[in-house]
Amino acid sequence: MQENNAHYYDYADLNLLLDVCWEAGDLAMKYFGCELDVRFKDGNSPVSEADVAIDVFLKEKLLGARPNYGWISEETEDNRGEAIYKRYFVVDPIDGTRGFLSGSIEWCISVAIIENSRPVVGVLQCPAKDEIYAAITGEGATLNGVRLPLLRSNINRKYRVSIDQLIAQKLPYDFSNRISFFRYIPSLAYRIVLVAQGEIDIVLVQPNCHDWDIAAADLILQECGGCFMPLEAPFISYGIGAYQDGFLVAGESNCCQNMINVVRQAKLV
Repeated sequence: MQENNAHYYDYADLNLLLDVCWEAGDLAMKYFGCELDVRFKDGNSPVSEADVAIDVFLKEKLLGARPNYGWISEETEDNRGEAIYKRYFVVDPIDGTRGFLSGSIEWCISVAIIENSRPVVGVLQCPAKDEIYAAITGEGATLNGVRLPLLRSNINRKYRVSIDQLIAQKLPYDFSNRISFFRYIPSLAYRIVLVAQGEIDIVLVQPNCHDWDIAAADLILQECGGCFMPLEAPFISYGIGAYQDGFLVAGESNCCQNMINVVRQAKLV
């Protein structure tokens, strides 16, 4: 009975995220392609008026519906005072802001719900592509309501890899001959869901990405039979400390483990 109740709440939360993210997507498209006010945070990361407006909208709608949930966002802190919540929203109003500002269509609104440091519900809305990805732990993942198939192992072809060029230059020569480089995609979350769809085999993520960048995409990939892993742990823990992560590898399970072995042997980090 407890498991059934848990799934009931997961589906209720998923429906909430889907409804709110569709609205947030409509709001984002009103800003897309327009001249916007932009400021820069630490690390020269841009924040536009669209990021702020979408974050305010998401916070009002989501906490209005679930006032007993915590709030972790790239743009706003939880202003309700210190508290420990069973579940937290983890939000990136625009993942891939540079791409959004330059006119790329590969940016996302990323919202996950975490419990016990793991994502349990996740939605990735890509308004300019008219795509919405969704997942619940143990229930699979969908794209526009259609279930995504489980990933298959890569056999007898080159790995398609999304990787920073500085790291690519350090890869062992014999391994470099077995990979092809995927085109640049501004949104890290979107790169991860392309792994879930089998379009990319491996994504290497430099240290210091944040929970809001990856939580929803992590769950979607996991529910397609892939994995998203640190080098020294079986999974990523969310909602802890500064919400930052070290070097990460995403891929189909066998690809992921092979890449972790390559990274360790090459001492890339």
